[in-house]
Amino acid sequence: MNRITTLSRIQEAGLVAVVRASSMEEAEKITDACIAGGVAAVELTFTVPHAEKLIESMADRYQNGEIIIGAGTVLDPETARTAILAGAQYIVSPYFDPETVKLCNRYGIVSMPGVFTPTECVHAMECGADILKIFPGDVAGPAFIRSVLGPLPHALMMPSGGVTVENAGDWIRAGAIAVGAGGSLTAGAKTGDYQKITETARRFLAEIQKARELR
Repeated sequence: MNRITTLSRIQEAGLVAVVRASSMEEAEKITDACIAGGVAAVELTFTVPHAEKLIESMADRYQNGEIIIGAGTVLDPETARTAILAGAQYIVSPYFDPETVKLCNRYGIVSMPGVFTPTECVHAMECGADILKIFPGDVAGPAFIRSVLGPLPHALMMPSGGVTVENAGDWIRAGAIAVGAGGSLTAGAKTGDYQKITETARRFLAEIQKARELR
């Protein structure tokens, strides 16, 4: 899948599931539960033990393009390259690192650096970032996106951190192309209730669709 197709599918999906877990096995169960709920983009974070092996395993399992596998919590270009070679189709970082974005451009991979100010937004776009990850989202709030889109209407933004079923629609109406959801989506894993994750995913997607229809 090329970069343009990946970017288009992420925008179409509207929801990126952020997967954090204490083991590869738990992460796989969370991913499968998200997919069952209709999630089309999954961010497997490097806080999961042996994350590169997890990415390779999931990329192989879903090699027919059923979902888009990305790598999250990528702090440097070395980790980004490891993730890309394992099969990651997009790279997500908690902050903006120019060298990581450059490496993604070199390999034709979608990059989502974390930003929190208009200055960081512009610098990231100048370096070739594809999507601006507004992080932490619960601190910035939907109004941040709405305000930044005034002078930067071409910016593609996605909040992560503090995104819930209840406020997902607010972010979309503010102009976000998608939302990244972690704990609020995958909380069921803590008690082994993976069906809850599936149900929550469906609720997320319903709220996103509803907000898009009203935007």
